[in-house]
Amino acid sequence: MIRMIMNILWFLLGGLWMGIGWYLAGLIMLVSIIGIPWAKACFVIGTFAFWPFGKEVVRREYVTGRDDIGTGALGFIGNVVWFIFCGIWLAIGHLLAALLNFITIIGIPFGFQHIKLAAICLAPIGKTVVERPDTFLDS
Repeated sequence: MIRMIMNILWFLLGGLWMGIGWYLAGLIMLVSIIGIPWAKACFVIGTFAFWPFGKEVVRREYVTGRDDIGTGALGFIGNVVWFIFCGIWLAIGHLLAALLNFITIIGIPFGFQHIKLAAICLAPIGKTVVERPDTFLDS
């Protein structure tokens, strides 16, 4: 119940706009054809940006138990390219949303969530979103 309330408040206090930003970046990457691998990461993390409470972003190799193309050297190169073209802009958006949330008392936890998402913006390739079973928001 608390998780649902937090996600609804998050959605209203910046999650909607930043989720749209992630999806827009994904569409731009998809149209470029070369950016299809980045588009998948955008849509996965964009969904997380809409409803982040009760979930977390982890390295994909921790979930699958093995390396793949996105968790190795090519993933690193992909993250550098991503950062130059889209990552920096999404990170700035999340940092501005965090600043706006920190101004209010109710928005402080949402500001911290935006900072976490800004960090994810820097290198999303090789990461995935998983449920957090051990959270106090389950009640």
